[in-house]
Amino acid sequence: MSAVPAAPSVSFFDAFKFWLRLGFISFGGPAGQIAIMHRELVDEKRWISEGRFLHALNYCMLLPGPEAQQLATYIGWLMHRTLGGVAAGLLFVLPSLFILIGLSWVYVAFGNVPWVAGLLYGIKPAVAAIVLQAVHRVGSKTLKKPTQATVLWAIAGMSFIAIAFLNVPFPWVVAAAALTGWLCQRVGLKQFAGGGGHGAAKTTAVQASALIDDTTPTPEHARYKPIRLARVALMGAALWLLPMGALVAWQGWEGAVTQMAWFFTKAALLTFGGAYAVLPYVYQGGVEHFAWLTGPQMMDGLALGEATPGPLIMVVAFVGFLGGWGKQVLGPDALFMGAALTATVVTWFTFLPSFIFILAGGPLVESTHGKLQFTAPLTAITAAVVGVIASLALFFIVHVAYLTRASGLFGLKIDVLALALAALAALALLRYKVGVVKVIAACALAGFALKLVGCC
Repeated sequence: MSAVPAAPSVSFFDAFKFWLRLGFISFGGPAGQIAIMHRELVDEKRWISEGRFLHALNYCMLLPGPEAQQLATYIGWLMHRTLGGVAAGLLFVLPSLFILIGLSWVYVAFGNVPWVAGLLYGIKPAVAAIVLQAVHRVGSKTLKKPTQATVLWAIAGMSFIAIAFLNVPFPWVVAAAALTGWLCQRVGLKQFAGGGGHGAAKTTAVQASALIDDTTPTPEHARYKPIRLARVALMGAALWLLPMGALVAWQGWEGAVTQMAWFFTKAALLTFGGAYAVLPYVYQGGVEHFAWLTGPQMMDGLALGEATPGPLIMVVAFVGFLGGWGKQVLGPDALFMGAALTATVVTWFTFLPSFIFILAGGPLVESTHGKLQFTAPLTAITAAVVGVIASLALFFIVHVAYLTRASGLFGLKIDVLALALAALAALALLRYKVGVVKVIAACALAGFALKLVGCC
């Protein structure tokens, strides 16, 4: 058998081009984004081996924050040091930020135009169906059969009740789940054994060597050194404190932009299990507490986030834009500039922890290659996430079902047409596996048609 040639080295410019392209094609949520990176980086380009890819993914899955963006940052850092990691992470986010700022402006400027209102009317049921799909997707991976995971089902159910009916703050739900998982591990419950993840392709019998292979020694910059960890931690603290200090000096602690920066810093540390897990927390704060936007507007923002590339948590840019627009942070004569500034600030404070986690923790992860596993607290948190996402689905279905105009069928304030659209969208997603973007587009066109004939 002839020897398999080694993969060539990759220049920073070539990697930069790939990360830039990824930022514009990363549709499909974290599973789709990770699949794209696996296909191109592992199977086609052979920049990193299957084992090293999965090792990095396992670490990112343990962290709060968008795991696909963190995985890109990790691989970029492993290949081209800190500059490579920062470039990969930023390019994963920036295209989505610019696109969402543009779409948010169209939304606030033209959202009340009849044909645009019709499109949005159709989009809301699609969003409710998408969240239901998320409940099914996460739940099927985590909960398994009730007889095999009784405690996990109980955690999911209690989390649903806590968020949906008792208004328990989301951080307390996460903390309680983590504590439950730790205690159950101590008494030896098998259902809290590590596992999960997005999964990846099976390793072939003969595989070409990769630039970063299973046996490739850890690069010098990726080796753990206490002084380097301290340096990254201090730099991260400065990158948080300096802009936060500037916001406090500008607006004071109670200012709208300052409060958004602080709120989304906390949100960034609670995104265990993906964006859908933290959306109820964003809903509680952005809609119910601070009134930066309304419930229906939150649904529209989620639809825009689903229909654009990048991590779904980028919906925070929409929340920031509408909050900045509504609060007129730069005055009534600079609504767009104020809203765009707020969206950028919110994005900065949401994603900064992800970069710090990767650049500070990466060397520790490299030193544990082949040993990292999921912990029982994370398993319990993931179970709680199922209940939390289910509560979000309930919020959205209620908004879809409630009729804001005159009474509907049988004199009830129930929007039968919107519920029917939601049911059809759920059927398309769950039964026929239609893509999210296609479902959103079809529902938007249906809403436009209903508006055209005067049915909504």
